[in-house]
Order: sequence, then structure tokens, then C-alpha cells
Amino acid sequence: MIKDNQKLLNRLHVIIDAILIVLAFVLAYYIRFKMLVHFKPFALAENERYYSLAKYAENLYYLVPVYLLAYYGFNLYKPKRGGGHRLQMWNLFKANAFGLLVFATVLYVIKENNISRWVFATFATLNFSFGVIFRYILERILWGLRKRGFNQKHILMVGYSRTAEAYIDRIRQNPHWGYHIHGILDDNMEAGTMYKKAVVIGNCDELAQQLEKNSFDEIVVTLSINEYSKLEQLVGICEKSGVHTKFVPDYQTIIPTVPVTEDMDGLPVINIRNVPLNSVMNRMIKRTMDLVGASLALLVALIPMIIIAIIIKCTSKGPIIFSQVRVGLHNRQFKMYKFRSMEVQSEKKERKAWTTANDARVTAIGRIIRKTSLDELPQLFNILKGDMSLIGPRPERPYFVEKFKEEIPRYMIKHQVRPGLSGWAQVNGYRGDTSIRKRIEHDLYYIENWSVGLDIKICFLTIFKGFINKNAY
Repeated sequence: MIKDNQKLLNRLHVIIDAILIVLAFVLAYYIRFKMLVHFKPFALAENERYYSLAKYAENLYYLVPVYLLAYYGFNLYKPKRGGGHRLQMWNLFKANAFGLLVFATVLYVIKENNISRWVFATFATLNFSFGVIFRYILERILWGLRKRGFNQKHILMVGYSRTAEAYIDRIRQNPHWGYHIHGILDDNMEAGTMYKKAVVIGNCDELAQQLEKNSFDEIVVTLSINEYSKLEQLVGICEKSGVHTKFVPDYQTIIPTVPVTEDMDGLPVINIRNVPLNSVMNRMIKRTMDLVGASLALLVALIPMIIIAIIIKCTSKGPIIFSQVRVGLHNRQFKMYKFRSMEVQSEKKERKAWTTANDARVTAIGRIIRKTSLDELPQLFNILKGDMSLIGPRPERPYFVEKFKEEIPRYMIKHQVRPGLSGWAQVNGYRGDTSIRKRIEHDLYYIENWSVGLDIKICFLTIFKGFINKNAY
């Protein structure tokens, strides 16, 4: 079934990659010596000689195999169903960087000094670009075919549980993945029970019989956690038949999406929470980004901040800057700064009050700066002090922290990192008077999947769509 199609697709994939590497190399040669030479900065000196294309092409004898092995090593030939597009592009970049490093090393070892650096740079740019374009086109073609019922992966599910429903939800939401569910085996649900067109067709004892009668590509075990005593037997039946087996654990609310495991002398140990920012190096990188980013932002925002301060002072009584106690890293409290956007009120009322639509306490200028998030600009000083970060979960008041930690599972995990001026939840629309549960889900995703790239992405999203807050009152 799908296995033969995958082998054919992988072979075709490798052949096209090889052709694209050669094409990028030849084009790089022609761009340097046939096109750029007509522009003064790239013109060749009088009587300057350069290698022929045939001489340059000798490098392809080792360059093509090295790049293809790098693509294989960085998982670019694995099935793409359910995979992230961003991860694939990152792997492609790493594979190209590795190939380029090998190319440079070989030239250094053989003391080849007559290869143009412009050919070198142009080839690197073209080859990566061709790889991105080819994979995008291939992905779109496969998505289209799968939506029309071709190139399907046929699966049988074992166990009806909340995990099974979550698995089916994702398959139905992404028809381009090309998964076809033939049915579910379960000991607790009656035959004929249906969830989004996935039907219970029998009990778990019928697994061996189903495997004999059908040629499935995968068996997906989605037992509920109280049925794990059956797991060893079911996996044994699947492995005896030789079918590929996947296990979807029924404790996704406990362990992270990408769990970190340790090998304790052959015993696998799963870390319940993976926090990349626990790494000293990652913390240093993020802190450096915060200091540089906050300093540059202050330079850009200085004039608007002065104008806002003057307007606040001239239009209402009270201080320009409003400070409020919030809970930050490791549950430590700190004073967070904002431009004052409300009438002055008692500390007791302020500590527990939640801003609502048409709140009478908000001033005229306050309504504008809250809607545009300009009231948050003084938090750049919190970032420089080390209380906050440019990107991270938004900090909350102690009263609400105590309230939410009892009501919302895993709420306190957000305090394992510095709170942020902006965050993943905010750029996805969960700001102001929105679902706290959804906000925490996004905060946990950020904490468990932190990277420099993700922080940069959130910064850009904040600039382009994060400042205007329709939920700010």
C-alpha cells in the first residue's frame, strides 16, 4: 500500500534533489562569469583567467553525494504527514549549511584557491532556495492528492478514549495528511459507536483477526490510561504481524508535546516538563536579546513616551506612571510599570478589580493607549531591570494567581520563565478579557518549545498585529 508509494516517492525526491544541486551549481557559475562580469564591482581584471565550467563541475562528484547524505541525515526524506513546515525548512537550512561546510573544508584541504567566492555564495543561496520551492510544490501536490483520496495511509485504532477522540479530531481537521481510519477496536464501547465517521468495529481480542484479513499501514494504540495492562499483549500481536505500530499516550495533559527522556542504565526516564530556558546558555542568549531589544525599543519609543506622559499629566490628576505588583519568575513579586490609564483608585480596590467593557475608571487618553498597548511601553524598564523579558507569558496580580492556580491545571508552570511584554498567547488573540485556559495552553506551548526563532517570530507578529488589542478596555 502506502509503503511502496513512499519508497517510490523517496527515490524520486532524491533524484530531483540531485538535479537541483547540479542546476544550482551550474547557474551559480553562469551568474558569476556570464552575467555579473558586466557590472563594474564584479568585473574581472584584465587578462584574469578563470576555470571552465567543466573544471568547476568536477566538484559535483563529491558535492552531490555529500548534500544528499546531509539531507538524509537531517530527516528530509522522512514522511511529511503531520510534520511542521517550519521544522522542515530549518532542517533544510542545517543540511545546506553542513554541505557548504564540507565544500569549504575540501577546498581548504586540497589548497584550491581558484574557486570564486561569488560562485560559492551564489550556489549556497540558489540551492537552498530551490530546495524550499521544490518542497513547497511537492507538499501542495501531495496535499491535493490526499484530499481527493489518493496516497492514503490506512490505519486501525485500538482503544476508544479521550486520546482517540483527540487523534481523530486532528486527522479530520487535516485531510491533507492522508490518513484513512478503517475503524476502532474497543472493549467498552458497543460496535457501531461512531465519532466523526470513525466507527467501533469490534473489541481488542479481534486485533489478530483484523491484521490477518487486512493490510494496514499502521496500528495506532489509543487506550485509556486505566487499560494499560493490555498494552504489552496488543503490541506483541502487532509486532508479530510486522505492522508498524504507534502509541498515543493518554496523559498528554501531564507530559509535554516533545518529552525529554533520559537513559538510566537502560531504563527510560521521562521528564514531566521540558523547559529549554532551564539551560544556562539559553538563558544567557535570551537575556542578551532582551537587553539589546529593550534598549533599541526605548530609543525608538522615547519621543512617543514623552508625548503620552505630557498628555496624561495635562488631562487627569495623579502620577504619570502606574506601578502594580505582579508575580514573575519563580513566583517572585515585582512592581510592573505602565502609563496610568485610569483614574486614581485605592490600592485595595485596584488589587482585585478586573477591567471590563466601558469601565468608568478608564480615562479618555487611557482608552486610546490601552487599545494600542502604548500603556505597556514603560515595561521596557522592567526588562532592563531583569524583572521581565521581551517575550514570555504575561504576568498576573497575586490575587488572581492565587485564584487561577486552584481553578486551572498547570497554571503555575508559567512562572518557570520570566514574564514578557508580549507573548505567544497575546499574538494569537488571547489578551485582556479572554479565556484564561486558552492563554495558559499557549503559554505552556511557548515554555516547552522556546527557541530564538520563536521569540523573533513573536516579535514580528507583535509589531504587525499584536499592538491593537480589541479585548482591551
